[in-house]
Amino acid sequence: MKRSGILNRRLSAGIALLGHTDTVMVCDAGLPIPDGPFVVDLAFTAGVPSFERVLTGLLDELVVEGATAAREVRGHNSGATALLDRLFPAPALELVPHEELKTLTAGARLVVRTGEARPYANVLLRCGVPF
Repeated sequence: MKRSGILNRRLSAGIALLGHTDTVMVCDAGLPIPDGPFVVDLAFTAGVPSFERVLTGLLDELVVEGATAAREVRGHNSGATALLDRLFPAPALELVPHEELKTLTAGARLVVRTGEARPYANVLLRCGVPF
């Protein structure tokens, strides 16, 4: 059994599927998830696990070239805004309308649903390569 890192076997399997330029949507409990992507639902209860904890854990495991979030996050979720700005300094973070972000979710290879209950706590990660 794994000693460290991500222990959830479904999430570990989803990460193993990823290749260069594949996308991963890390989302709050309210984002509609379309059919198609490999989905790992980690939501346990409101706020658990948090968007921040899941996102930072994934960033420990992945090489990320860039990220996309909803521009509405700036006016509606100061915590997620501060987190995204810290983790993805400009120009690494692209902001698009929330409806466009929902459309992009359908093309994600992996969707990880957190227990986050604050609005617009969603980010699409674009995978890179470790060299």
